[in-house]
Amino acid sequence: MTNMSKNDGTAASPQLGLMARWAIGFTGWAERWYPDSFVFAALAVIVVAVADLALGAKPMEVAASFGGGFWTMIPFTMQMTIVVISGYVVATSAPVSRFVDTIAGIPKTARGAIAFVAFMSMAASFLNYALSLIFGGLLVLALARRTDLKMDYRAATGAAYLGLGATWALGLNSSAAQLQANAASLPKAISDITGVIPFSQTIGLWQSMLMALIIVIVSVAISYFSAPTGGQVRTAVDMGIDLSRPVETRKAVLRPGEWLEQSPLISVVIALLGIGFLWSEFATKDPLTAISNLNTYNLLFLIIGLLLHWRLRNFLAAVAKAVPSTGGILIQFPLYGAAAALLTGVKGGDGVTISHHLANFFVNIASADSFPVVIGIYSAILGFLVPSGGGKWIVEAPYVMQAAKDLHTHLGWAVEVYNAAEALPNLINPFWMLPLLGIVGLKARDVVGFTFTQFVFHVPVVLFLLWLLAKTLPV
Repeated sequence: MTNMSKNDGTAASPQLGLMARWAIGFTGWAERWYPDSFVFAALAVIVVAVADLALGAKPMEVAASFGGGFWTMIPFTMQMTIVVISGYVVATSAPVSRFVDTIAGIPKTARGAIAFVAFMSMAASFLNYALSLIFGGLLVLALARRTDLKMDYRAATGAAYLGLGATWALGLNSSAAQLQANAASLPKAISDITGVIPFSQTIGLWQSMLMALIIVIVSVAISYFSAPTGGQVRTAVDMGIDLSRPVETRKAVLRPGEWLEQSPLISVVIALLGIGFLWSEFATKDPLTAISNLNTYNLLFLIIGLLLHWRLRNFLAAVAKAVPSTGGILIQFPLYGAAAALLTGVKGGDGVTISHHLANFFVNIASADSFPVVIGIYSAILGFLVPSGGGKWIVEAPYVMQAAKDLHTHLGWAVEVYNAAEALPNLINPFWMLPLLGIVGLKARDVVGFTFTQFVFHVPVVLFLLWLLAKTLPV
């Protein structure tokens, strides 16, 4: 039996506990049977189209609605693509990398290091979920390089994913809250029901912030106590991970065009223009109103990334590395737009759309008191099939918000019900893990067991909070 280092502070265990074995078994099953997330997006379109036909809609009307809705989300698709790219660019800049190395020296024990990763990942997710993934991955690598810690690399990576699996949708880049706060991006099918809902009535509610705080505390505690110890630990070296740092070389400047790429002059001028615009926005508007505009939010992060990388060549190289992470958004969001159009724009033989049928269903089975739990469970289940906060909100919002309106529940809290529940399936769906896994060099099967452990605890906690805090809100 391998002895634990002094830093771990616990006795070695001969084998994995029951919950860990169960989680790892589930991971193996999911890796074998779970298809690509695009399959689920395509299936959602097919299911809704078939339902329209079953309700008596004409085939050509269904086809016309599909084509008409396919490109309706292009502005929002581009905005969410820039969210991912800007987060990656900021996280991979040299100053942020040095900062990561510095804070990696804070934890004193292996378990403490994993809990620290969880906290930092979730803290970053309140600003930018892509930043959370990249920052968390870099922090895991930095901690893994410490020779004085015998840290489980899998558990640390699972902790780095908690920003996406626990808190991101309660922060500034919540897709649903951003969409509801932006009149220009809000589809008519939703705006006709809800109108614009500002941040102050969604993520800015004290109930939402309290829920986020409780989720962070619970998640950090689970990360600490579920971390393997003793002989159960598998370090980065045990898993064959190359922890060496890439060596950067600077090419000699031979042509005028290359001088422009290497000079910070263009970066500074562009940044000054952007800063002037941002100053005007924040000086003339309420800060929450200003930051709720996705265009302003994205420009802020792009300007920060441009300044942190300093030279255009470095900035463009970071953008190029970030682009592959956006493929799922670019190809799947049009399908979500088509699904939303099929839900809300096609009338059956009775002259009623699917969204109205669903709204009536929720009104019939839910009361104002049970609405948060019913919709929370539904949103979490649908999240397994459609792993996209923004795309799924486009699909759900027309009938969910109609039901909330009919039941006279707080519309802003209905958005937060969606936000909190939507994050739950991310804990066991590998779609959003891909950027993180690319950094740390692991596969989803190595990590999902630990995030599934979080999932088991999160479900009852989140649903209870959604129900309890709803009672403190005005109708």
